[in-house]
Amino acid sequence: MPSRQKGNSKSRIVVIGAGIGGLTAGALLAHRGYQVLVVDQALVPGGCASTFKRKGFTFDVGATQVAGLEPGGIHHRIFSELEIDLPHATPCDPACAVYLPGETQPINVWRDAEKWQIERQRQFPGSEPFWQLIATLFQASWAFQGRDPVLPPRNLWDLWQLATAIRPGTLVTLPFTLMTVGDALRAYGLGNDQRLRTFLDLQLKLYSQVEAEETALLYAATALSVSQLPQGLYHLEGSMQVLSDRLVTALERDGGKLLMRHTVEKIQVENNKATGVVIRDQKTGETWTEPTDHVVANVTVQNLVQLLGENAPSGYKKRVDKLPQASGAFVIYLGVEENAIPAGCPPHLQFMYDADGPIGENNSLFVSVSRPGDGRAPVGKRTIIASSFVDPLPWWRCRDYTAMKAKYTQEAISKLGQFFDLTPETIIHVEAATPRTFARYTARDRGIVGGIGQRIPTFGPFGFANRTPIAHLWLVGDSTHPGEGTAGVSYSALTVVRQIG
Repeated sequence: MPSRQKGNSKSRIVVIGAGIGGLTAGALLAHRGYQVLVVDQALVPGGCASTFKRKGFTFDVGATQVAGLEPGGIHHRIFSELEIDLPHATPCDPACAVYLPGETQPINVWRDAEKWQIERQRQFPGSEPFWQLIATLFQASWAFQGRDPVLPPRNLWDLWQLATAIRPGTLVTLPFTLMTVGDALRAYGLGNDQRLRTFLDLQLKLYSQVEAEETALLYAATALSVSQLPQGLYHLEGSMQVLSDRLVTALERDGGKLLMRHTVEKIQVENNKATGVVIRDQKTGETWTEPTDHVVANVTVQNLVQLLGENAPSGYKKRVDKLPQASGAFVIYLGVEENAIPAGCPPHLQFMYDADGPIGENNSLFVSVSRPGDGRAPVGKRTIIASSFVDPLPWWRCRDYTAMKAKYTQEAISKLGQFFDLTPETIIHVEAATPRTFARYTARDRGIVGGIGQRIPTFGPFGFANRTPIAHLWLVGDSTHPGEGTAGVSYSALTVVRQIG
């Protein structure tokens, strides 16, 4: 195990937000000797990777699968440094079973690379040159990412970290830096292959927030390949909460402090340097200013601008204001009898429906099903969590929010009933979340999820840096490189910890 590194014992750091990114940053900084305070307005830590319990069921709020648990993976690296055990998990194989409109047989995204190659050649004849390009770009990008580049660089130290991560093999990616997946499809004569494009749209929307036409090709190469060996996606035993629980244990073991049900209302700035935060105790209403040497903001870039208020740099604020509208999510949580689940059902499925109902932006549902004995449901029962991306704005502007939520809930159950046996007898619990729900419990601006879309102007080298224009103010989370997911925000956190030194 790595020995503990001591930073300046007098350096005080406030971390805003106890999502996985914030907890990872806080735990690593505390382990390296800093005085760390993590503040979050929610009841429990974990953010969009937390859980809640109902009638004996445990539901994952948002994230339902994890990457980076394999040796050398980001969670494996961080947990090793923190000297804590990785949670028990089983690999997802297939990573996802994708059902296109009107089809009864899925496209299985197998973990074994050879099985996946056979599957995609059968499903999408003539597309193999495209997939080989994806594989080539992924291998170069993954090796590059494993050398801990800082993207985008904002000073000489950042630039040096980026330069030392580059190898001759990295250069294969350069000609593709300004290409989208749509561009690559057209280059290989696949621009009119609607079935392939539909599949890619569904998968990329999950991981990049935008569809194939807009997703940066280099980002897509990783998103489309990380589910295969020796990497993979994993289903945690117990719940997603185990990740945040172990990070909290490490944080507090090393002297860090976690304050839940406390809201950071403002980041104080003096002479273009972050100097403190204004904190409000939600229970007592007491407000005080907490001085600090660094502020690590595990928030959306939109929330960061709000926390800065009049201190937000005008150019930075203007860039944030010009971002395309990010997506929200409608999520339905079902506790069901075991017999509602078809035999052999994989843990993750994706359905796209004909456009005849109000299910999200691309009329699809991403579905996660608990496994027997995984700690999410009583014996003889299971959980089903189904989510769809939605435009968050109508949920704030609607005249009858309750009716709109009920309509989406009924439609989701109806759609899911085409695959699962959902009847009054098999459904034990029903609950739904909307962008307004996510805004309430995670404080994310308008309840947006998944970060900013991984388009050319906002991914990797062109995205928002961890190092903000204000000295000693750092941005962590899915608004920064390399994007969403527990693995992505953990890498973002590690970058900031390295930058602080």
